[in-house]
Amino acid sequence: MTDKALKMLGLMRRAAAIEIGADRSADAARAGKARALLLAADAGENAAKKAEYALSGKNALKLELPFTRVELSEALGVGDCTMAAVTDIGFAEALVKLLADEDEQRYGEAAQELKRRHEKMQRRKKEKGAKGQAKTTGKRRTNI
Repeated sequence: MTDKALKMLGLMRRAAAIEIGADRSADAARAGKARALLLAADAGENAAKKAEYALSGKNALKLELPFTRVELSEALGVGDCTMAAVTDIGFAEALVKLLADEDEQRYGEAAQELKRRHEKMQRRKKEKGAKGQAKTTGKRRTNI
């Protein structure tokens, strides 16, 4: 099952839905773009502190992955990676669901929270679209 999660990380990279590296991940978190901040299982104390600082006051989830730096780096196709930020809510939800299927006790609550956030985002998007349609008549204005 964790093999699927590693493949999902590679897919996120190809879809440009993930920021890789401690600096880029922290920047994405501070900018409010990160939906989930991922840390390698063997990430150092400095990386953990950097993640905490970047997430202070933000609405992203911090998750410690069951993968080492080497496994995470190989899945993402980079040299050395201790931290990554998922910027797409759908990918974040799918990844955490895969992790929760493997370890429900550790990732179950995070999976439910991301599912709730994704549904809320979809609902708002749908409402915004409905409001926009009500304002337009579909007729073209002409100046005569």
